[in-house]
Amino acid sequence: MTQWTVERLNRRGDGVARDASAQQVLAQLTLPGEIIDGAVHDGRIETPRILTPSTDRVHADCPHYAACGGCSLMHGSDAFVAKWKADSVTTALAAHGITAKIGGIATSPPQSRRRAVLSGRRTKRGATVGFHARASDQIVDMTECRVLRPAIVAALPVLRELVATGASRGAELALTVTESPAGLDVALTGGKALDAALTERLGQIMRQGDFARLDWDGTPMTRRSPARQMGRARVIPPPGAFQQATAEGEAALLSVVRKSLQGAAHIVDLFAGCGTFTLPLAVTADIHAVEGLAAPLDALDAAWRATPDLHRVTTEIRDLSARPLLPDELARFDAAIIDPPRTGAPAQAEHLAASSLKRVAWVSCDPVTFARDARTMLDAGWRMGPIYVVDQFRWSPHVETVTSFTRD
Repeated sequence: MTQWTVERLNRRGDGVARDASAQQVLAQLTLPGEIIDGAVHDGRIETPRILTPSTDRVHADCPHYAACGGCSLMHGSDAFVAKWKADSVTTALAAHGITAKIGGIATSPPQSRRRAVLSGRRTKRGATVGFHARASDQIVDMTECRVLRPAIVAALPVLRELVATGASRGAELALTVTESPAGLDVALTGGKALDAALTERLGQIMRQGDFARLDWDGTPMTRRSPARQMGRARVIPPPGAFQQATAEGEAALLSVVRKSLQGAAHIVDLFAGCGTFTLPLAVTADIHAVEGLAAPLDALDAAWRATPDLHRVTTEIRDLSARPLLPDELARFDAAIIDPPRTGAPAQAEHLAASSLKRVAWVSCDPVTFARDARTMLDAGWRMGPIYVVDQFRWSPHVETVTSFTRD
């Protein structure tokens, strides 16, 4: 059988390997420098045999790892994964001619992920709940997880009962599960239409588990308020709302943002969500929070009004991809925070670059789109500070960054 040498990992964490004739294939669950063999299908080796392992290879301590698509780098040492994630950032920037300094990497510990989107499907024997298998619509029925918070793992049997009770045969349900101080906050989509009998049964299932709230396709059932702390404020996020995946990752991002904008008195928070950055920074500055959805801003505004001794917070519903803030609108602020989706913010970057602002704290969840937007800022004369890598999605290829842009 042909032998292949793994040269590097691609953005998804798959090994890029070549044989003696320089033919290239992709091989999952491999590491650079390893010699492998295996059957090739459509340019991939799905089950590679490791002939010469890397010194960075470690035992993947999860019974689902071979199949589950939730993690793809657990077979690499912590030092290797940290360096690979930092290198993925510098490589993306280098493609745009940008040389960057990595200021550090903050990796969330095992079993720290407090928010996850799981999938569920009813079966003849009950239900399966978990992440999808790699490159498949099959759901891996999880019994353990080295990433999720213990409270979420403990609730898996109850989540299966939810799916078995409320899913039509063959339908796939999406379950956004978030751990809150009051219990689990679950938003489920794709379930059967609610009637009196199903509502009663769902209430019984909620009481079996430590559920604070269950939102069933837009209909909330609340036992306890799933409020969470953001700075001094307590926010009740809308069901299924975006929140940072780990408390440790959120703290790392906020630390850099706070340091980058220290002393600013009037800040605009672009893509503000429920107030991850707005509310902590409102202790020392007036904040204008801009977000495309009304529900997160309503939650942010209610939390601000209920919290004494914060500076003024105003909100604006606005699709920043279609209607970015223009330079004359940005002129009334002395600093900005931006935390765009994975697609980045090319339109808003152009207007930030052309504005009279002096400081911008930039949070990103995709190095490639960030590199594109950073090029726009640098071309307009901004200086980029050190980039801090934040790894909230441990053992996955996903990586986040936070940095500052300044100019005289």
